[in-house]
Amino acid sequence: MPHLTSHVLDAATGTPASGVAISLSTASGAPLASAVTDADGRAGLGPDLLEPGDYTLRFETGDYFAARGVEAFYPFVTVTFRVTGERHHHVPILLSPFAYSTYRGS
Repeated sequence: MPHLTSHVLDAATGTPASGVAISLSTASGAPLASAVTDADGRAGLGPDLLEPGDYTLRFETGDYFAARGVEAFYPFVTVTFRVTGERHHHVPILLSPFAYSTYRGS
């Protein structure tokens, strides 16, 4: 299992959000990895171990909704989080065309 995983759920339809492009970078913007959510809305992003520090995930939510013919307010969502140790990190988002929420998952 990668050190970092995500799960995107489309709260408007009550289904996993498949096909959402996600990119991982350092908080200063250096790219590290990218992925696309699978049929269950899940994605793993490398590297195998993230050093302690701040990182940013960018979810391409506008592209996801546009592909479904749905007007959306947010063209993308960024979530910046802190890694402090070697534990697995899971960063999910609950998504709708006009809102989102996130939390530290397990």
